[in-house]
Amino acid sequence: MNTVIAFIFMFGLLVFIHEFGHLIFAKRAGMLVREFAIGFGPKIFPFVKNETLYTIRLLPIGGYVRVAGEDPEIVDINPGQHVGLEFNEAGKVTRIIINNKSKHPYTRIVEVERADLDHDLVIEGYEPNEYDEKLIFPVDRNAMYVMDERETQIAPYDRQFASKTKSQRAMQLFAGPMMNFLLAIVLFFILGMLQGVPAETAKVSNIQAGSPAAAAGLKDGDEIVKVGTKDIANWTELQQAIQAHPKEELDLIAIRDGKTMQLQVVPAEKEIEGKKIGRIGVEPATEKSVMKTIKYGFQETYGTTKLIVTNIGMLVTGQYSLDMLSGPVGIYDVTDKVVQDGFTTFLKWTAMLSINLGIVNLLPLPALDGGRLLFVGIEAVRGKPMDPQKEGIVHFVGFALIMLLMIVVTWNDIQRLFM
Repeated sequence: MNTVIAFIFMFGLLVFIHEFGHLIFAKRAGMLVREFAIGFGPKIFPFVKNETLYTIRLLPIGGYVRVAGEDPEIVDINPGQHVGLEFNEAGKVTRIIINNKSKHPYTRIVEVERADLDHDLVIEGYEPNEYDEKLIFPVDRNAMYVMDERETQIAPYDRQFASKTKSQRAMQLFAGPMMNFLLAIVLFFILGMLQGVPAETAKVSNIQAGSPAAAAGLKDGDEIVKVGTKDIANWTELQQAIQAHPKEELDLIAIRDGKTMQLQVVPAEKEIEGKKIGRIGVEPATEKSVMKTIKYGFQETYGTTKLIVTNIGMLVTGQYSLDMLSGPVGIYDVTDKVVQDGFTTFLKWTAMLSINLGIVNLLPLPALDGGRLLFVGIEAVRGKPMDPQKEGIVHFVGFALIMLLMIVVTWNDIQRLFM
């Protein structure tokens, strides 16, 4: 149950923060945000606030912000179509009844000749069967379509995604991944405040009972300055030196209370992803400082970003196979192990996943934020936008391929669970 709660919280936080970035910058640019959704599939919990429908949906595999103009508009009004109109006190149309007009006895029925709800905001037409006088009805900017008794706000062109400047559109697309990086910085900052940040030198702590470090005589607070012939300046260099020599006796020079000592240690061997590395059973000593913790948040985010980008590059070049990828099932399995290691480990795992989500969404692939940013860039180079229908097809195909990849990855995750 702890794992289920942790997974739902983690997934909800990562998706919420990502989509919240898209939402905020869409609204700042004056775009009409039709829906803010966490998950896909049937709605579980919907409510409307400030023009936007907020929903939690059944399938926890992502989320989205739907902005007017990104997809074909929901309702078309064509010449010859009969619609019902309702008006405000200023004489402007506030509701356009598309069907079930008998349920709205006080509407004015009009046979449409022309409807422009993008630019002119007008409906022109005639009383049914009376064609001697054309009627022109101005439409309120916040008017609603009513179809199947469900209201949908119209979107004048200046409220649509395509009407905004290239920089506004690019920022709205980039805001989601940006928020994931900011979340990681905050989580690493919280982690640093809770457990302290690693000391700048190679000081060790939490010596595990029965470990090679304990057998060698190391104690909490010892600073290792040399491994074999290699001078050690920080924890990273110590890790690298130890990991490179599993089951080999190493000479250590350590400083304890200002005195220099010489010790010998034999790192235990541990296999990770097919590679054998050395471990001695120590953790880095930590210290608490607000300024160092802020720096730690940025450093850890940068280091994790660099590592993930490197791994993606190895995947693209064929050095890694698709078996290295994990979907929701694999992430849940790892989360189960992480939760058992404690809250701080869970925080670090969440920060790493947040960075991963940000990077993956910036990849220049159709249907992802990076793919859509690529189209904005192409528009900037060409001096004119791509055909919306062609771009829509590209994103649809890309989304289908991503869903297919998700199925393959999930199947691999399930198989690994039973191996």
